[in-house]
Amino acid sequence: MSSSPRRPSSVKGLHSGVEEVSSPSATTAQPFGSWKGLAGKTTCEEGEEMKRVPDKRLMLDSWNQSIFSNIKQRLQNSAMKLVHSERNGEAFDSQLVIGVRESYVNLCSNSDDKLQIYRENFEKAYIDATEAFYREKAPEYLEANGVQNYMRYADQKLKEEEQRGLKYLESYSGSIQALNECCVEYLVTVFKEVILAECPGMIKNNETEKLQLMFKLMDRVPDGITPMLKDLEHHIINQGLADMFSSADIITQDSEKYVEQLLELFRRFSKLVKEAFNDDPRFLTSRDKAFKQVVNDTSVFRLELPSKQKGVGNKTQPESRCPELLANYCDMLLRKTPLSKKLTSDEIESKLKDVLLVLKYVQNKDVFMRYHKAHLTRRLILDSSADSEKEENMVEWLRDVGMPADYVNKLARMFQDVKVSEDLNQQFKDTHRHKGSLADSINIKILNAGAWARGSERVQVSLPLELEDFIPEVEDFYRQKHNGRKLQWYHHMSNGTITFSNMAGKFDLDVTTFQMAVLFAWNQRPLDRISFENLRLATELPDAELRRTLWSLVAFPKLKRQVLVCSPEAKSPKDFDDSTQFMVNQEFCLIKNNKPQRRGKINLIGRLQLSTEKSKEEDNESIVQLRILRTQEAIVKIMKMRKRITNAQLQTELVEILKNMFLPSKKMIKEQIEWLIEHKYMKRDKENINVFIYMA
Repeated sequence: MSSSPRRPSSVKGLHSGVEEVSSPSATTAQPFGSWKGLAGKTTCEEGEEMKRVPDKRLMLDSWNQSIFSNIKQRLQNSAMKLVHSERNGEAFDSQLVIGVRESYVNLCSNSDDKLQIYRENFEKAYIDATEAFYREKAPEYLEANGVQNYMRYADQKLKEEEQRGLKYLESYSGSIQALNECCVEYLVTVFKEVILAECPGMIKNNETEKLQLMFKLMDRVPDGITPMLKDLEHHIINQGLADMFSSADIITQDSEKYVEQLLELFRRFSKLVKEAFNDDPRFLTSRDKAFKQVVNDTSVFRLELPSKQKGVGNKTQPESRCPELLANYCDMLLRKTPLSKKLTSDEIESKLKDVLLVLKYVQNKDVFMRYHKAHLTRRLILDSSADSEKEENMVEWLRDVGMPADYVNKLARMFQDVKVSEDLNQQFKDTHRHKGSLADSINIKILNAGAWARGSERVQVSLPLELEDFIPEVEDFYRQKHNGRKLQWYHHMSNGTITFSNMAGKFDLDVTTFQMAVLFAWNQRPLDRISFENLRLATELPDAELRRTLWSLVAFPKLKRQVLVCSPEAKSPKDFDDSTQFMVNQEFCLIKNNKPQRRGKINLIGRLQLSTEKSKEEDNESIVQLRILRTQEAIVKIMKMRKRITNAQLQTELVEILKNMFLPSKKMIKEQIEWLIEHKYMKRDKENINVFIYMA
């Protein structure tokens, strides 16, 4: 006896019968003649219509009514049993099933829908059989083999069923789509929760191949990947913040390490999205959303900004210090520092563009621009830029990434000012070279206050006599060039080099104007002790600035032997009182390789330059003040365009306008709306307080 599976005999018999009946010709030979031959000639309209009925249709109708209708259920069941056997791995002649399908397709006499009989019978039976098969098999496989093996099984069966459907179903009837929906329902959707429960662990363990398979399956299910998107976001936020916390002691003190850590996190998460989800836009959006939360988180460290205008309230609203640290890192790359000196030009450019990548996720970009401008000012005034071309390129890159034009234009004007100032400085030197002036040893920078000045930060100081006498020469020269313009001197933005001589040697000190004013107090009496109170009288510096300046001279971190010493010793600038005595350290010298040097040069400016104690507060205050103005401007712009708008729509459009610089809080929006209503720029609708109306 043969071991091959038994085939239903009716299927094989029908296959040959269908081939005979479904001949491609429109008409057939005798004994089935045309209606014209059978019915004879007729002149009625009905007879003329009947002449056009093809013989094939009559044949198929006759076959269907007299033979096929009696055996089709048996044939259909037999065909489904063959397909069932194939799903279980048995082999047979696929033409047997195809023959049954063709019988349904070819026997339909409905000219408007030739696939009606096929859909109502064969397609329905095929999909019902598929559903029944996987209702039974899928749960069994899942229970026996586990979720991860089941995903491979489901993926393989979906491919197999699609190929089987292309073979046994009509391709252009929608059958394949209906089959796929059935397979997805009973292979994936039914087990959706069980499969998705594995997602967080896979993401945590970076199992990209398994995630790719899960993504492939869940993307077939409506809203199937939504939980995966949430799992990815949670992982990025939790892992990102955990990494930042674990190295908080380092990154809070070192902007380079902070930026490098952020970039390492971004690269790691981007690699995960690429390898597991093929950079699908939905997963990229989730990555960006989560990484933005990491960048703007205030848990590790934060910047405190006043929540109201100065004098109104002292409450603060915390923001991430990320933009400040990004600006510091840019400064390290663009200034002459050990970091910039060891990098090539291409490496510096690459790292600057990395900063711009992180900046894209920063919520308070206005803070970055404020600090970046302060650092740029410092570099341009101290001539400490490592590469002037890179400086100007950075400004254009900021423009390219969407920084507001008014911010960027001010930075560009600063470079133009420096070039104009260089020409003026050279003209001044040429004019005063032979007049016994200090012109040859002094460089003046005449800059436009609109682009450079920062509020009311000018500080009064008593300058050395040589400088006091020199200032009128500069002012007279400038008046001759530009009649009607007035110069204002920003001494805290000035610096110089003085020579320190003692028994140990001769040393050049780069100092701020404030440091110079303090040190010149000992110029005529180098061995004297001078009290804090007398130094304040001699220099005319404000108390806070004098404390900072003196501290930089008694506790400069890079010096083993300080320029000044004080009595009693102090642990911070706050410890100085009016009676604290200061004196020049006669043993001062530079130490190199643990050996005292006879000559040398040291920069004592550090972070003092361009940053007064008062200006720090003013910087934070001005950031808040500018945000208030920007919010008011944006609201008026929206109201002018819309004329009438709901509160919800106004807030949505406002955030869209301001998001490239900062995200206004709901409290700020509410306060500025009330301010604009009070000042008659807009009003509330009398019938609906949540609707605003523009007032021209």
